[in-house]
Amino acid sequence: MDQKKAKIAVLVSGGGTNLQAILDAQQSGKIVSGEVVLVVSNNPNAYALTRAANAGVEAAVITKKDCGSQAAFESAILEALAAREIDLIVLAGFMSILSADFTARYERRILNVHPSLIPSFCGQGFYGLRVHEAALAKGVKVTGATVHFVNEIPDGGEILLQKAVEVLPGDTPEVLQRRVMEQAEWQLLPAAVEMISREILEKKG
Repeated sequence: MDQKKAKIAVLVSGGGTNLQAILDAQQSGKIVSGEVVLVVSNNPNAYALTRAANAGVEAAVITKKDCGSQAAFESAILEALAAREIDLIVLAGFMSILSADFTARYERRILNVHPSLIPSFCGQGFYGLRVHEAALAKGVKVTGATVHFVNEIPDGGEILLQKAVEVLPGDTPEVLQRRVMEQAEWQLLPAAVEMISREILEKKG
């Protein structure tokens, strides 16, 4: 393990397309300042775990059901992060809201990608296809994605990067979701990971 890289943990719940975008960016040299060393899933059946295995990245399954409570669940995740001296956490389709206690421990060290231009279509209840359904229902002509720091307010942390994506006539939520991923999420997230990893390394000096 190259000590000149920030250690990254990616938290996932599902397919892991954004995890794949980060792993691909490492391969292609877009991310050079950080390295994914751990994938944590709160869903034992997440396809993201297969992606981690394919990339030779260690994975852990930690579920709230097994832990018994939100506090025990977060404590188990924190333990896994501390054991690997994680510098940066990336939420990539992680379907569990983290408490203020958790986020405060990793201030400006947790990134999330959200499939809209915050402050539109964000906050509690806005995730996955729901975001794109809401955008289409509202009739907006432009949507996009946002990478932001995570704090105790859902989608409320400081915005790092945004990219606009056109909404086209005849779009379904699924078609729009795919376009936002390809044109915005998969480009923004690796860029933000590199940017913050580099900052972390500079601070470590």
